[in-house]
Amino acid sequence: MKRMVAILATSLLVVGLSGATRAEGDEMADAVTTSDNPVVVVKTSMGTIEIELFQDKAPISVENFLGYVDDGFYNGTIFHRVMKGFMIQGGGFDQGMERKKAKAPIKNEATNGVGNEIGTVAMARTDVVDSATSQFFINTVNNARLDYKSARSYGYAVFGKVISGMEVAKEIESVQTATKNGMGDVPVTTVTIESITRK
Repeated sequence: MKRMVAILATSLLVVGLSGATRAEGDEMADAVTTSDNPVVVVKTSMGTIEIELFQDKAPISVENFLGYVDDGFYNGTIFHRVMKGFMIQGGGFDQGMERKKAKAPIKNEATNGVGNEIGTVAMARTDVVDSATSQFFINTVNNARLDYKSARSYGYAVFGKVISGMEVAKEIESVQTATKNGMGDVPVTTVTIESITRK
């Protein structure tokens, strides 16, 4: 069944299609990295997720993300948008639902050939192609509609993948949500990103 959804870095995300089953790509999401790419540990109030960062495929996005990590920017932020059968998004709001001041936006690397498959991590943005700052989302299904198609359908840049703790991401995906402070799909019980650190 098709469902069109907006994924923006304000309070939304992307125009996407969530028609994949949960089983698709599970083996990828829980794979162990054997590359030299950096890995970060995301400690949340619901468990720990480890993410390999595709420094080779998305160097701008990875450098940007690690800059926020090293600054401690993500500590105490929340997953502020959760959509079952689609994705979980965080990295921009504190526990009081106040937006954190981010750095300058970066170039969109969606042309890197890496698809928005289950377990991959991508940069959230507004409808402006090169507008991503700190917010990111974890795809909880295969979201091919979020991939680069053309200059008119630019897509969302994948810069990493979950290599451990995908079950935590899916547990977060299943929390009850509501509209809060004018934003939809906000978890009723706050899901906190306690810290993100390099492994």
